[in-house]
Amino acid sequence: MNFTKNEKYDILRIIISVMSIIISFILSLDYISWIAVILCGIPIIKECIDSLIKEFDLKADLLVSLAIISSILIGEVFAAGEIATIMAIGGFLEEYTVTKTQGRIKELVNMSPQVATRIKNGIEEKISVENVQVGDILKVLPGESIPTDGIILYGETSIDQSTLTGESFPVDKTENDEVYSGTINLYGSFTMKTTKISQESSLQKLIRLVESSKPENSKIVRTADKWATIIVVLAFISAILTYLYTFEITRSVTILVVFCPCALVLATPTAIMATIGNLTKYGILVKDGESIEELAHVSEFVFDKTGTLTYGSPKVVNIISNDSEELMYLLASLESKSEHPLAKAIVEYYDNDDFAYVDDFKMHIGKGISGKIGGSRIIAGNKKLLESENISLNSPGQSQNGEITIYVAKEGELIGKVYLADTLRESSEQTIKNLKRLRIKTTLLTGDNEKTARYIAKKIKIRNVKSDCLPEDKTDYIAREQILGHKVAMIGDGVNDAPSLKKANVGIAMSKIGSDISVEAANIALINDNIEDIPQLIGIAKKTVRTININIGLALTLNIIAMALAILGILNPIEGALIHNIGSVMVIIYSTSLTRYKISNKDCRKSKKLGVTKSLNKAMT
Repeated sequence: MNFTKNEKYDILRIIISVMSIIISFILSLDYISWIAVILCGIPIIKECIDSLIKEFDLKADLLVSLAIISSILIGEVFAAGEIATIMAIGGFLEEYTVTKTQGRIKELVNMSPQVATRIKNGIEEKISVENVQVGDILKVLPGESIPTDGIILYGETSIDQSTLTGESFPVDKTENDEVYSGTINLYGSFTMKTTKISQESSLQKLIRLVESSKPENSKIVRTADKWATIIVVLAFISAILTYLYTFEITRSVTILVVFCPCALVLATPTAIMATIGNLTKYGILVKDGESIEELAHVSEFVFDKTGTLTYGSPKVVNIISNDSEELMYLLASLESKSEHPLAKAIVEYYDNDDFAYVDDFKMHIGKGISGKIGGSRIIAGNKKLLESENISLNSPGQSQNGEITIYVAKEGELIGKVYLADTLRESSEQTIKNLKRLRIKTTLLTGDNEKTARYIAKKIKIRNVKSDCLPEDKTDYIAREQILGHKVAMIGDGVNDAPSLKKANVGIAMSKIGSDISVEAANIALINDNIEDIPQLIGIAKKTVRTININIGLALTLNIIAMALAILGILNPIEGALIHNIGSVMVIIYSTSLTRYKISNKDCRKSKKLGVTKSLNKAMT
């Protein structure tokens, strides 16, 4: 666990303060408690004064400061040191567990092309992308990033658009097709006419989305601060009335001591820390405590498709041929000469090093490949390639489920077809089913075409599906749902998902295969990409909020009882400090039970209401 320099200093002063309190108690030497007062009490008092002067904010620190000062004035230094130490521990836990991490966009900015090749008066020249104007003619070579948005004038190619759309397969492009900044030209060179300057391109729009997208109303005010004003007023009134009635200052000071909200301050951070520890065992990393509280109230879960519900890489799913072995032998031998993602998937499926010698190998950009094996000309590619060779497809048999079809011909005759698709994760359907049992709406937002999106959604029983989504389409959808009052969680893996992950109330990134940018933009990361653990994540989030509410109720009940005993003169300041700290210990013990919590089938069958009482629930939200 890595701590900052300031955090290490806080840990050191807390350890020294705890030791001083223990020694003071064992040896009955109150003056040793001054160490805790100085190290932990003074920072609390200073922060309280700053808050009052700058914001006139009545927080728990005000009551704590008064209790510390009052205890010192009547000679109860041990009680003052004990209160200061307990509050310092609670403050450190709270600060550490709710530290927010903002997404970095350095990697995304680095993806922006810096140089473009412009053709002017028949002469090629290298210019800065910033100097590209609308209407300029640019040349893009294989392997280059496309400088800005535009339309292809001459040439054919395949383009990796996953940066923007998350599509699992390269997209074939030809004349008059649109191309986008930041996407990768895989094979053929082409010339294009720019339609946007670089500052207004799709990639720059994506960067601005990551920078500016923020979840609406996602900041949860600390529970202790929500109750602090009431507690401060109640403690003051009780202390003053008690003194006016009894003229015993000790009773009034004891009221202030027992009303110190140690247990109240510990209620949230201890539960959050226990939850984070539990989730770590499942390979789920949580960046801040607020995400747990937000997740407990999520009503809709938005899924990206590629790399999230699917594995994100093409695989052979079906072969149609009279002789499948010969077909795969010829096709794999041919594809072994290509670096195309589909070629790699075919070679991987073939799983054999016995390749035939290929002569006269040729790539047909955006269409397929061809070559001679054993004197016979073999062609493998899409429908366009075979039609251009005047090869009859007989019954084309295009897939209805969005798979990619590779036709294979030998000596001008079709000998078979191979279907490839981005395959579903085995756990996808069960995960969706469990989320529905938790009464959470599920939605699929994907950059893939409608046919593929509908097929995947039907397969795993997601009714709400949006296809052909660009990054801004996803963020717009989430924003609309939030306006309607829905709390939305989003899970994705690619750079294109980063704005949506940041816009959602809770963003969850697939860490193992996901981009660094999406992980940074998210609140939660699945280290092993096990989406089957999402119900556990939501289940423990709901359990955590219930635990926090019970902790608050316990702390308030104990404080009220102790206050009544203080008013009656039964408790002195030291006894009051010890009794109210019993509440702190009880809160910690109860919160620790979250480290062993595991969602059950019963939890998945019905969604339980959050909170102990309606009033406590309102205080939390």
